[in-house]
Amino acid sequence: MVGLLRACADAVVVGARTMLASPRGLWRPEGVFPAAAEAFAELRAARGRPAHPTVAVVTAGRSLDPVHPVLAAGAVVMTTDTAAPALRAAVPDASEVVAVNGGDRVDLARALDVLRARGHAVVLSEAGPTVFGSLLAGGLVDELFVTISPLVAGRGAAPRPSLADGVELLPTVREESELASVRVAGGHLFLRYR
Repeated sequence: MVGLLRACADAVVVGARTMLASPRGLWRPEGVFPAAAEAFAELRAARGRPAHPTVAVVTAGRSLDPVHPVLAAGAVVMTTDTAAPALRAAVPDASEVVAVNGGDRVDLARALDVLRARGHAVVLSEAGPTVFGSLLAGGLVDELFVTISPLVAGRGAAPRPSLADGVELLPTVREESELASVRVAGGHLFLRYR
C-alpha cells in the first residue's frame, strides 16, 4: 500500500528525525515492495510522472544527517532562512536547500506552497508525529491512511510519540474524518479517511 501511495505521489515529505530513523531510506515505491518495481514504474509513466517522487526533507537544521543516502540521490531540503546557509554548505550538490521562511521552525503551509509551485500537486507525508501533528493542526491534511497490523506492541517506561505529537488537538482543535475505504490483506486492515 505504501509503495502504491509513493507511486502516485509527486513528492514525499519526511522530517529530519524520520530520515535519521531510516538510515538507508530513499522513499521510493519499490523500496517497500521490490516485487512491484516494474508495475510502480509503469504507473508513474502512465500518469506522466518522473521515475521517482521528489523527496522533501523538512528540517530546522539541527538534526539533519548530511551524508544520508537520500541527499546523495537528490532531495529538496526545506528549512528556515537561518539554517539554510549552513545546510547548503553541508548537503551534497545532488540536493537543493530551500529557505521557506524566517524563524526557528519551518512553516509547513509555506513549504507545501513551495512544493505545489514546483508542480507537486500530490504530496504524501511520511513524516513523523511532530510534523504530522503540525500538518493536522494547520488543516493541511486531505486524507489519512492508517494500517492496523496483527502485531501487538506495548510501551515500556520511556514514552513513545503518538500519531500526532507536539500539538494539542482536543478540545480546541477537532479533526474529524470520514471513512473513505477499507481493504484487508494478510491480516492487515488498510483504512483511508478523508
